[in-house]
Amino acid sequence: MHLDDLDRRLLTIIQSSFPIVAEPYKQLAETLGTTESDVIERVQRFKDDGLVRRIGGIFDSRALGYKSTLCAMKVPADKLDLAIEVVNSYPGVTHNYLREHEFNLWFTLITPSPEYMDKVLDEIREKTGCEVHNLPALRFFKIKVDFKLDKQSPTAAAAVE
Repeated sequence: MHLDDLDRRLLTIIQSSFPIVAEPYKQLAETLGTTESDVIERVQRFKDDGLVRRIGGIFDSRALGYKSTLCAMKVPADKLDLAIEVVNSYPGVTHNYLREHEFNLWFTLITPSPEYMDKVLDEIREKTGCEVHNLPALRFFKIKVDFKLDKQSPTAAAAVE
């Protein structure tokens, strides 16, 4: 996919500075010197081409009182499709990865309470017939990466929060 200068500038901005206003695409257009419809079309193209998965907020679930955990499952090959479907059916699952390892399905789960987390994990166990290992964090590390794509900053910038 070819990215022109405006694409690169737009991508750089929307990673961490998406405007929280009534008309965000209009504000982006004004910042970039283009039209609102051009910005909307470009963002849609980024999504269609797989460059952008989603536009949305990232919240500190801990600060909001939510509980999160990393989970590992050992899923037989004949149950993988079922397990993936079951795990992905829960809105609190934020990531779900298949790995080549004895524990081959890993996911993160965020819930409003420890009790609800236990309920969800019990349901996943029941529906899949597989054990779910709950691996809560003992220490918190948050890595955030912004890709600076405009010509002034051609490299990725990483920051640990």
